[in-house]
Amino acid sequence: MKGLLEVCVDSLASARAAIQGGADRLELCSALAVGGLTPYAALLRQIRAESAIPVRCLMRPRPGDFLYTAEEVELLGAQIAVLKEAGADGFVIGCLDADGDLDTEATGRLVRAAGSSGLTLHRAIDVSRDPLETYRAAAALGMDTVLTSGAAASCLEGQAVLAALLAERDRSGGPEVLIGAGVNAGVITRLRAALSGARAFHMSGKTLRESGMHFRRQGVPMGLPGLDEWHIQQTDPQAVADARRALDADLS
Repeated sequence: MKGLLEVCVDSLASARAAIQGGADRLELCSALAVGGLTPYAALLRQIRAESAIPVRCLMRPRPGDFLYTAEEVELLGAQIAVLKEAGADGFVIGCLDADGDLDTEATGRLVRAAGSSGLTLHRAIDVSRDPLETYRAAAALGMDTVLTSGAAASCLEGQAVLAALLAERDRSGGPEVLIGAGVNAGVITRLRAALSGARAFHMSGKTLRESGMHFRRQGVPMGLPGLDEWHIQQTDPQAVADARRALDADLS
């Protein structure tokens, strides 16, 4: 089975770079610097004007935890409708309850809003109480993909949980295990050798692009203190191309 390479992007420039590098699918978001938030429909339309590549939109109304109010869930449902009309192929969703389990009622509302679109459970699984049970709950809701680092800061650190999830996928025919957090070409090669059945990877391939500003007033942050305003995160097409080659390499 051909491997899947998904690239997370938050700009038209990054989407172009990901496509150039050989991505199979985009996860579209805004504000990648804070882990990603719901993207703008206008940005999706810009991408759609240039490419028919599959695009799944991250549905996250704010930074922070995944314990959402009824109003936040209602907002996400409304945003799903707008993004579907703008050309989204799928959505990246997930809500937790206060005990760290998948909130199947709230998440189910988003599943119903998405209709027949593709569905990924995002990395809420990595901060859930029991990742294996969360995976099974996502499967029961009809999701086809689960994005995870293996409940760790990086996928290399989460290999034991990733192995358990891959085994559950193969045993049950459940959602694809999309491995993310710290993914690059070298990591793909290592994990494919270490984890039987690892075949789907998620990366951003970010590099820092120097700002074109000549005048730079210092000490006036636009957001989080210490955030560098003069370098812009952008996907590197070479990083994506290297990952593509690593994923396509024959390890036999």
